[in-house]
Amino acid sequence: MKLYYAPGTCALSPHIVALEAGVPLELERVDIRKTPHLSEAGVDFVTINPNLYVPVLELDDGSVLTEGVAIIQFLADLKPDAGLVPALGSPERYRFQAWLNFIATELHRMYSPWLFHPECGTQAQDVARRKIAERLEFVEDHLARSGPFLLGDRFTAADAYLFTIAGWSDFTKIDLVAFPRLGDFMARAGARPTVQAAMAAEGMKVAA
Repeated sequence: MKLYYAPGTCALSPHIVALEAGVPLELERVDIRKTPHLSEAGVDFVTINPNLYVPVLELDDGSVLTEGVAIIQFLADLKPDAGLVPALGSPERYRFQAWLNFIATELHRMYSPWLFHPECGTQAQDVARRKIAERLEFVEDHLARSGPFLLGDRFTAADAYLFTIAGWSDFTKIDLVAFPRLGDFMARAGARPTVQAAMAAEGMKVAA
C-alpha cells in the first residue's frame, strides 16, 4: 500500500498508525504548495484525489481510500491485536469514533483560516484561535479525568490524530502551557518511537 502525504499535514496520523500497527507502507510525497500538485514520482495528484488534499491511501488493488479518519480506522483494523482501535460493536469503539468526530469537526476544521483560507485574514484567525482554545479546554478536562490518553491508559489511533492536530498550535500561536494535561499528552505521545520515526521520515522536526 502507498500513502500519499505532505509534511506537516494530517497525513502524519495514518503514518503513525501504520507504524504502530506494523503495517508496511510506501510513502509518496505530494507538493501541495504548487499548481499542479505533483507527487515526487511526477504524478498529477488530481488523478489520485480530485479534492486535492492528503492523505490518500492507495490499496494493493490500485483503488484508493481518502479522508484521514477513514484511513486510520482502516489501518488500525488491519491489525486488531495492536490495540489501536477498540473492538467493532463495543461501546468503547463508539467512544473512540466520537473522539475522531470531535477532533475532525471541532478542532481540525478550526485551523482553516491558516491552512486553507489565509485570505480571511487575522480577524478570522483570532476568532478561530478562541474557538480552538475552548475545544482544547474540553480535551484538557477529559485528560484530567481519564488520561493519560483519550481512552485511558492505551494509545489508540485517536491519539495519533489528536497529536497531529494539536501539534499545529505552534504556528497558530496557541500556547499549550495553558493546558498542562494536554502538554503532558503531547510529550508522552511525541516520545513514542513510532511518532518520532514518522515525523523524521516526513522531514519534520522531532523533539529531543
